[in-house]
Amino acid sequence: MSFDGMFTRATAHELKEKLDGGRISRIHQPYENELIFVIRAKGKNHKLLLSAHPSYSRIQLTEEQYDNPSTPPMFCMLLRKHLEGAIIESIEQKEMERIILIEVKGRNEIGDISYKQLIVEIMGRHSNIILVDKERNMILDSIKHLNPSVNRARTIMPGSPLQWPPEQGKLNPFDVTEDQFLRALDWNAGRLDKQIVQQFAGFSPLLAKEVTHRAGLSTREGLYNAFSEVIEAFRSHRYEPAFIQADGKDYFYLMPLDHLKDQSVDSFDTLGQLLDRYYFGKAERDRVRQQGHDLERFIKNEKEKNELKIKKLAKTLDQAAEAEKYKLLGELVTANIYGIKKGMKEIEVLNYYEADAPQITIPLDPRKSPSENAQRYFTKYQKAKNSVDIVREQISLAEKEIVYFDQLIQQLDSASPSDLEEIREELAEEGYLKAKKNNKKKQKPVKPVLEEYMSSDGTLILVGKNNKQNDYLTNKVAGRDEIWLHTKDIPGSHVVIRDKEPQEKTILEAAAIAAYFSKARASSSVPVDFTKIRHVKKPNGSKPGYVIYEQQETVYVTPEDELIRRLKKK
Repeated sequence: MSFDGMFTRATAHELKEKLDGGRISRIHQPYENELIFVIRAKGKNHKLLLSAHPSYSRIQLTEEQYDNPSTPPMFCMLLRKHLEGAIIESIEQKEMERIILIEVKGRNEIGDISYKQLIVEIMGRHSNIILVDKERNMILDSIKHLNPSVNRARTIMPGSPLQWPPEQGKLNPFDVTEDQFLRALDWNAGRLDKQIVQQFAGFSPLLAKEVTHRAGLSTREGLYNAFSEVIEAFRSHRYEPAFIQADGKDYFYLMPLDHLKDQSVDSFDTLGQLLDRYYFGKAERDRVRQQGHDLERFIKNEKEKNELKIKKLAKTLDQAAEAEKYKLLGELVTANIYGIKKGMKEIEVLNYYEADAPQITIPLDPRKSPSENAQRYFTKYQKAKNSVDIVREQISLAEKEIVYFDQLIQQLDSASPSDLEEIREELAEEGYLKAKKNNKKKQKPVKPVLEEYMSSDGTLILVGKNNKQNDYLTNKVAGRDEIWLHTKDIPGSHVVIRDKEPQEKTILEAAAIAAYFSKARASSSVPVDFTKIRHVKKPNGSKPGYVIYEQQETVYVTPEDELIRRLKKK
């Protein structure tokens, strides 16, 4: 884990430098396990993110935007009651654990000074955020509750006394001497990186591997020197925050990690900026997957239904292809009508429609007259012929449905929580889902919010991330001579450059954005069409987001995360 004890120590130092003495002005809880504190410190507003997410737990200063619910959760209300307006007195790490303790001084309901502790535990799925009354050492509440039936050793419930996680008995790496370091390791047992993790507090496997890599195949003293070099840099808070991509994975740490192979490294000035970079989209996509799981399942089921429907219709089409056979039989019965008598079950005739006029046996209905038997075959012919047209029409409609649901699946991949609601609304409007009952007064329709980007030369680029946004952007917002882009024959977003004659570089950047917000995000050399808005039309009765266009040109681009982050308008 990158957010180890050392990273926690560095984070506490960064937060202390920027937030010490600050006043907590606002508290929000945008998601179940995450809080945003707005803190006024040193003449500036800072946003502090506290996350107890099982996969993305952390504490950091952030510059990202978060949507807040209309009704704050109970834990958020409690924090507002006790902490809004309070002063941060200290921010410290508890020993070398992944725990940060924020001491806060405020006033209670009757105006007396009170002291609270906000404890942030960064421990994967065991992460938590706990509010404690310091004077009574009593838990007021926590973002996650842990009752005695779950953990007898430690209860985290309102009214319970504060209990710290059990100590691990590891050595503090900032206090050990060379002799203590060498005696702590069993040199004959091997796997020195694992031993370092087991013996020294604050070390993750990632950091331990870096220390052993820097030591190479040197002596025991060489290993201690590599260990000491890292510790001394951290002791004096000399950090080089680095985002590393290696072996198809992303890493972050307080310094570049030389032991990772085939890597690319981006450096940052602060840990907050580094964490924003690392978690860019990761946590939100996870939330969208959770919130939109039922929606994704419904859309995929609808797509599969249409795929199955096409298979069944194709079989019907094969059967309907016998229409010409019925016509032939009807004509042969008519041609031989004088040789047929009522009561006959079949007749053998010459099929003079084929070369050599082979004999053919035609089944007859003995209850019908010769002319009625002929009419029976002509009726079958007409029904089969009509069914061919109907089946082909049904296949065409099913194919359009599949394209539509493919588009929605792609939109879910890049959707925000607010985008999910627009997709739900669209499906309700199209009759796929039942509309939610709303007893409140009817409100004015809210205009879709478009994603905004700024090209290198300062030109505004707008993106629709779902069909409602696509229709709004293309049909309402964009000017007739502005440039419209879309991936060629690939489900994706509508993109508009707010310029009539953009530079070539701007077109390529907008094309990269279009490719990024498409089904081809992970591909290279993606074809993207662009044309003027005047050449983009929405056919009558077509699905939301569907358009046809002409007079387009095509460019080939490769979407890159870094470019998207750089162009994103703050």
